[in-house]
Amino acid sequence: MTADVLTFGETMLSLQTEGPLTTGSPARTAVAGAESNVAVGLARLGHRVSWAGRLGADEPARLVLRTLRGEGVDVRHATTDPEAPTGALMRERLAGDVTRVHYWRAGSAASRQRPEHLTTALAEGARILHVTGITCALGPGPLATVAEAVEYGREHGWTVVLDVNHRARLWEAEEAARVLRRLRGCVDVVIASDDELPLIAGDDGADETARVTELLAAGAREVVVKRGGDGADVYGADGRHLHQPAHRVPVVDTVGAGDAFCAGYLSGLLDGLAPADRLRRAATTGAFAVAARGDWEGLPHRDELALLNAPAGSALR
Repeated sequence: MTADVLTFGETMLSLQTEGPLTTGSPARTAVAGAESNVAVGLARLGHRVSWAGRLGADEPARLVLRTLRGEGVDVRHATTDPEAPTGALMRERLAGDVTRVHYWRAGSAASRQRPEHLTTALAEGARILHVTGITCALGPGPLATVAEAVEYGREHGWTVVLDVNHRARLWEAEEAARVLRRLRGCVDVVIASDDELPLIAGDDGADETARVTELLAAGAREVVVKRGGDGADVYGADGRHLHQPAHRVPVVDTVGAGDAFCAGYLSGLLDGLAPADRLRRAATTGAFAVAARGDWEGLPHRDELALLNAPAGSALR
């Protein structure tokens, strides 16, 4: 069956400590990865999602697959590398709501993904292809996989969505800009935080309007700019510009908020919502994410989207 959304990228074993590692704080075991976070968010909203990442032949891979299956994500096209491990990360909870992330992903199975590993997933089809800058940063193989996937998606009439999702610990801004700008001709929707936008468009000193105009001229239908607690904007090729304020909720954990926002926006696209309603849904899913601990655990199901409209402190009986 054709998927609503196809995505791929690195999903890792995630160890989340309750305090600094040096104090011997206990850790919770979970899984995490930008693309699989989006996949879970979409599956909880009732969409058919296929995740086609690459994992090692190890116990963390079993955890990843079991978790994603349990959330309703199709993992039939995930592949296994018997010679490389599944990646891992550790999130240390430090003072207040500050966290520090350590990665063990060099030489991981995901860093060895190649275009041929995605062949069957692409052949099965999708309405939307979702890719991120994180996968592009993992190495030549993952970058080639993204490049061929976006070209395939564009040629077959899919909506191709690129979430810039820059990770400074994976690559320098100059390299990220050089790589990501080459993808623009095959991308329909660009999603970027306001500080990531310079990576994909514009010269030094260009303002946001100029950068957005450049992306639309390169072929994007929409540019979505995330502003954290200040909400988000969408610019369209038809000249529209809409702003959506963020929901005011107690912030517990901001990790995964951008992925939650992305899932909400893609859900709105799949449901044929108007741009303002897509932004509103994205802001809602982002608010759910920051109000709970974990990368994806707090994401809402479709029947929970309206819960943020309830008065503060409500008990639903």
